[in-house]
Amino acid sequence: MSARYRLGVDVGGTHTDLVLLDAATGELMVEKVSSTPANPALGVLDGVSRFIARGIQPGDIEFFAHGTTITTNALLEMRGARVGLLITKGFRAVQEVGQQARDGNLFDYFYRKPEPIAPQSRTREVSERVDWQGNVLVPLDEADVRRAARELKAAGVASVAVCYLFSYMHPRHEARTRAILREEMPGVCVSLSSEVLPRIREWSRLSTTLLNAYLEPVMVMYIGDLGKGLDEKGVTTGQRFLMQSNGGVMPFSAAVAGGKTVHTLFSGPAAGAKAAAHLDAVGCGSEAHRTVPRGTGAVRADTLPHTTAQPAGLVTLDMGGTSADIAFIENGLPLETTESVIARRQIDVPALDMTTISAGGGSIAGVDGGGFLTVGPHSAGASPGPACYGRGGERPTVTDADVVCGFLNPDYFLGGNQRLDVAAARRAIETHVAGKLGMTALEAAEGIRRIVDMRMADEVRVFAAKRGVDLTSFTLLPFGGAGAVHAAAVAEELAMRRILVPPRPGAFSALGLLCTDVVHDYIRSGLKPLSEVAPAEAEAIFAELEDKARAELAAEGMAGADVVVKRELDMRYTGQGYELRTPLESRQAALDRDALAAARERFDVRHAQIHGHSAKDRLVEIVSYRLRVSVPVPKYQPRAAPAPIRPRPVADAVKGTREVYFHARAATTATVYERDRLDIGSIVEGPAIVEQFDATTVIPPGWSSHVDGYGNLVLER
Repeated sequence: MSARYRLGVDVGGTHTDLVLLDAATGELMVEKVSSTPANPALGVLDGVSRFIARGIQPGDIEFFAHGTTITTNALLEMRGARVGLLITKGFRAVQEVGQQARDGNLFDYFYRKPEPIAPQSRTREVSERVDWQGNVLVPLDEADVRRAARELKAAGVASVAVCYLFSYMHPRHEARTRAILREEMPGVCVSLSSEVLPRIREWSRLSTTLLNAYLEPVMVMYIGDLGKGLDEKGVTTGQRFLMQSNGGVMPFSAAVAGGKTVHTLFSGPAAGAKAAAHLDAVGCGSEAHRTVPRGTGAVRADTLPHTTAQPAGLVTLDMGGTSADIAFIENGLPLETTESVIARRQIDVPALDMTTISAGGGSIAGVDGGGFLTVGPHSAGASPGPACYGRGGERPTVTDADVVCGFLNPDYFLGGNQRLDVAAARRAIETHVAGKLGMTALEAAEGIRRIVDMRMADEVRVFAAKRGVDLTSFTLLPFGGAGAVHAAAVAEELAMRRILVPPRPGAFSALGLLCTDVVHDYIRSGLKPLSEVAPAEAEAIFAELEDKARAELAAEGMAGADVVVKRELDMRYTGQGYELRTPLESRQAALDRDALAAARERFDVRHAQIHGHSAKDRLVEIVSYRLRVSVPVPKYQPRAAPAPIRPRPVADAVKGTREVYFHARAATTATVYERDRLDIGSIVEGPAIVEQFDATTVIPPGWSSHVDGYGNLVLER
């Protein structure tokens, strides 16, 4: 049998999700296993073993894509490599000065800067100097480099960041430095700023390069362990990919070469947003914009009437074990950014525009010194996990509150593969919260849920306000293990009227790894007034970037692949400190004056859209040239289906009833349904609980839901 399966894997803080696509039939299979924080590869391999136990031949897996938080967690927990820094003589204080701005509360008298990744004791100056146009003012002093290399080797340095002034205009000094470092320090990892981020702004370039140096050895070790484990399992496909922050994937080999490790820092959250964008773009979920007649029974999906108000986009809410990630999807595309901050550290690489808060199922609740109920930021994670997991956890979490309030079935968690201890959850809440606040366990559990729901709603509200999004015209798309449990409460806080719960919400991020292309981003700064840039000059820079891209694709085994190329210019009005990304028209031939003039007009329009005004009479300058190359790969394609001619009665999906507590003062009797037994067109009225292997959906009173042609569960208020 020829290879036919495509496997997507998402490693979360509590669970590792795996989705296996049968490319021949379109069938999806899902596995969910406990994450293994000490070595996340073990959890991935455990999930692969379960598919093999179900009869899947490992040699038939032709594609493996992986979203991981390995680098994110290493940075958050400061478990990276011991890093040394080589910098142009006279500029060793750049890391200390940063942007000359404080983050956080300006009135915090006890403010402390983050610990430097490469402290002054491991920073060495090198005699060399290049001006802003790339002219060599001081040649590289190779003796300085060798002396620094020996000192850093003696200090136990495993990774070196090299960041010389204006190296993006003249990278040869950094390239020669790497060669010398490898002679003096065999096996050392070297990150060059001219490869990691060849663009202006010294601090951003240095910070991003330091992060790459800090995390690259972690990624090298992880990829090695995972690759070896896949080989031993018989998954021998050469198509092994990692999700990037920009929503594309790159081969394993690219993640540990050329300064690209830093592109994986938002790998985990990006997969879910990419899945939402892909499914929205291909029309999956359009049934979410339709209403269903009140009543019971089933109706054909193709007879459902259109509503008059069509939601303009999606708000994704990925609520997992440790955090909640939020993104906006408009016109089938996720919003993007090129400047981010993670763990108070600057990272300027392309990434999906998302925000993350500590609001996951494992977020720990407690009472602070002032006697106030708090939730997060610490998480129980996968080990020991929430108290109800029965693995030694004693602190109450959001999941424990969900169990106590009756929203989770203790006998059907993960399809019954894991039993939840309700008594342990109640005991933890009583000991650490209720007893200290003079509340009942139910009141404390409701308070925990209320805090986390409002925190997520507030974050969505602020995120939307910054981007001019009218939330009332958007649909909320929850996923992750806890997303659909809390989605309706969040939607009510935001006055949103529609919720779209995908068929496998608990494994939706893993599905996103089967919905994207191989993507590489490139940038090169070249500051110059637009009026002085000759089309041939701009074309030469883009051609240089394209040559680099094709060489890297060839090295990754994708020579001759169909490549989609997109070009952009970072532009600004003269006198401005920051620029806007401005796309160039699809290239049919070499750039000419008309193409550059059109880019100028597009920049004016974009500036007016974002800032409310433009200055068409002011000179514009090009700051950087950007290139994105994509190699399309086969993707998961959802298939719409009509309602069956003889649908099963909705009553056949009823599992019983359960007392749940939307409010601690009174129980509500909710009907419990098995989602897999709800046919297309089935209508479920709240209050109801819809259970499935990987997630639970809560439908409060005042909400109704129906199953659309794609198997989505659509909730409407």
